[in-house]
Amino acid sequence: MSQKMPAAGRPQENRMGSMPIPRLLISMAAPIMISMMIQALYNVVDSFFVAKISENALTGVSLAFPVQNLMMSVALGIGVGVNALCSRSLGEKDQPGAERIAMQGMLMAVLSFLIFLLLGLFAVRPFMMSQTDIGEIVEYGAEYLRICCCCSIGVFIQIINERILQSTGRTLCTMFTQGTGAIINIILDPIFIFGLFGCPAMGVRGAAVATVIGQCCAALFALILNLTLNKDLRLRVGNLLPRLRIMGRILFIGFPSMAMMAISSVMIFFLNRILLGFSATAAAVFGVYFKLQSFVFMPIFGMNNGMVPIIGYNYGAGNLERINKTYRLAVLYAIGIMCLGLLLFQLEADWLLTLFEASPEMLAMGVPALRIISVHFPLAGFCIVTSSLLQALGRSMYSLYSSILRQLGALLPAAWLLSLSGNLDLVWLAYPISELVSLLFCLLFRARTMRGVNQEFLQRQGAAV
Repeated sequence: MSQKMPAAGRPQENRMGSMPIPRLLISMAAPIMISMMIQALYNVVDSFFVAKISENALTGVSLAFPVQNLMMSVALGIGVGVNALCSRSLGEKDQPGAERIAMQGMLMAVLSFLIFLLLGLFAVRPFMMSQTDIGEIVEYGAEYLRICCCCSIGVFIQIINERILQSTGRTLCTMFTQGTGAIINIILDPIFIFGLFGCPAMGVRGAAVATVIGQCCAALFALILNLTLNKDLRLRVGNLLPRLRIMGRILFIGFPSMAMMAISSVMIFFLNRILLGFSATAAAVFGVYFKLQSFVFMPIFGMNNGMVPIIGYNYGAGNLERINKTYRLAVLYAIGIMCLGLLLFQLEADWLLTLFEASPEMLAMGVPALRIISVHFPLAGFCIVTSSLLQALGRSMYSLYSSILRQLGALLPAAWLLSLSGNLDLVWLAYPISELVSLLFCLLFRARTMRGVNQEFLQRQGAAV
């Protein structure tokens, strides 16, 4: 009969494998949710100040969003892979393996920055001109986007370091890093845009400069926290030597997240082109919607960032009960948050638009747009959490398939067909239509995934015996 290890010699159990799930999910997710709400705030504040320049300035920044979204998709995709693999390795008690994964993620972040540096130098103006021939909009968008791309090192290093912290359960640290970047951006935005306190007025360029300074400050802060407070993972320079096998594993897990956001960039690009067929104001409305909806979606993404390491750790530890409890609770929270967002968009659509200096024409287009699009929020909450579950369990391709079917297979075709009616209000119906498609495939893929996980755990138990 085996004896229990004495308390003094027994390794301490990571809280992701022992703490009650409701308290664990809140403790892991709440700091990230708060920090991402701050992130959403500074996204809105950015457009709030740009809108005071002109509607064309707001439209230019909105049309630049697909490339910014692509940049974020690469950073977050690598981050998802690093987060899931690090937490799984820690669940398997493989600390050296987790440290190698973390540093390979850092190397991939630097390589990604170099790619976007080249895009910023050579591709931003052709990109803007592919969407509109209105010269002022092209100029605003190009000068904003060039700065964001050429100085994007901050966003890549910030996200990777935050995901490393999250993989070890230090989500409170990420709240401070994201909050720091957001607050710096919010403070600097009006100073740089309008030339306050003796600073030259830079207009739209000032918004971009404020953004990248905030990102670089947050990146430095996150790196310092990893080096000083993270005792579970040591960032060793020797682990920066390229290891293609580890990079491949990170991409295998993170690519679906990366591709899903990249697909979103493609969808936004072509939807902007459809909307510009109505007017530049219609594209501005869509850009404002994307800023506003981040207040609703960012808390869900924050909760997912807290959920993924819990599920990853317990997947590595073979604890199916904790996986199921975490997922069900996350779905409940997500749908609740989305219902609150739905109420806000239904009842206060006109007030939300006035935050962006909306003209009467913009209000006439925007109020029905916000009310129609927001109908899909509760369904989206379920689908987002389910996609994160699939990623944390290593079935990331299912999430990718669902996203492709939703955005390219349903949303864009529906928007194009509805635009043929000449009625802009009908175009917004493409969102609830596409979310129904996503729901059906999420249910199918979740069922198949959980059957596979059950079989895997049974095989583990048999091998252990």
